[in-house]
Amino acid sequence: MVRVRFAPSPTGALHVGGARTALFNWLFARNKKGVFILRIEDSDFQRSTKEAEKTIIEGLSWLGLNWDEGPYRQSERLDVYRKYAEKIVQEGKGYEENGALIFKIPPGETTFNDIVWGEIKIKNETLKDIVMIKSDGTPTYNFAVVIDDHDMGITHVIRGEDHIANTPKQILIYQALGWEVPKFAHLPMILGPDKSKLSKRHGATSVAEYKNMGFLPEAFFNYLALLGWSPGIDREIFSREELIELFSLERVIKRGAVFDIKKLEWMNAQYIKKTPAEKLYDLVLPFWKERGWITSEENIDKEYLIKVIELVKERCKTLVELANFSDYFLQKEPTYDKILVEQEIRGKEKLLSEVSEALEGVNPFSSVNIEDCLKNFAEIKGLKLKDIAQTVRIAISGKKVTPPLFEVMETLGKERVIERIKRWGIV
Repeated sequence: MVRVRFAPSPTGALHVGGARTALFNWLFARNKKGVFILRIEDSDFQRSTKEAEKTIIEGLSWLGLNWDEGPYRQSERLDVYRKYAEKIVQEGKGYEENGALIFKIPPGETTFNDIVWGEIKIKNETLKDIVMIKSDGTPTYNFAVVIDDHDMGITHVIRGEDHIANTPKQILIYQALGWEVPKFAHLPMILGPDKSKLSKRHGATSVAEYKNMGFLPEAFFNYLALLGWSPGIDREIFSREELIELFSLERVIKRGAVFDIKKLEWMNAQYIKKTPAEKLYDLVLPFWKERGWITSEENIDKEYLIKVIELVKERCKTLVELANFSDYFLQKEPTYDKILVEQEIRGKEKLLSEVSEALEGVNPFSSVNIEDCLKNFAEIKGLKLKDIAQTVRIAISGKKVTPPLFEVMETLGKERVIERIKRWGIV
């Protein structure tokens, strides 16, 4: 049975590269009906923190990358590492120096077939002897990872290409202990727009940041899956089930994948459009609260807010945009731009008073009836509808651009619309 693992160090947030590695391991395990293991590599006691571990676990959970075993922790296995290191020393394959246990690199050449990169060879003479257990009793990465992967029955090691250089050292330790070597697949790096390794100077790099920026987990999952892997199908929106069925390591692309925030925003917009407003309500609610537009859930008119989401979501790339674009639906009074007011409202106060009077007679207050009312009003006044529409739009929303005006007015409701128009009219 296929057994794979994601083994982060809890020294910081779950970054995009780590999330992509976890996702590829998860997809491979699910495709092969195997086991996905979470292992926390926390043997660096000075840098590892419980806060970072919590952040990593929250990021994986947000993406829906559920693990079948774990989380295992290296800090709970220190005796195991020492036992194997002492065995290697006792068999003459290593030695002790200054309290540290060290593996002696044997002569020869080490070769392995990487599923992504093909055959890789290295002359052992280019490698330095490997510290297995440091003088403080903690294991080094290259030693502990071999012990863990063997004990946990890992069949495939899927990780970033920066680990290719470590692989020959680890294979030599497998061989010294007489253990079967797993298959390796090293994933190409994720690059920024300038083709250098993705870093903070390119913008957000952690999964938590993208969550806070209002990306949906389903969209982020879909985007990451296509970052350095091709499904062989000419489309870009895939369900989890489709990605599981299509995934194979042989289709991992050898060159670095560019993280394109614009592409992610486009994909997120597609997911927002097709997500029911009822589900989006729960996702956007924290952003409304953050802005102070909803302070208590006791008196929430959920039906009204779901209508707002339905109207606004078509134009939004993120949940943050959805929250921001719906401001005038939630605020008691919209925020008005002084320049817009001077351009579109000043001098039209009497007109707005007459519009509010005309709208009083609209029943029911539907977009069709509102449109008919304003068309008739414009005709009576010898004006074009567009001359009235923009003034009304700014009076009720404070915005120059909104979703279709008559739908906005219907959603706001008769009472809010007339109250806001009257604010600018002449009493």
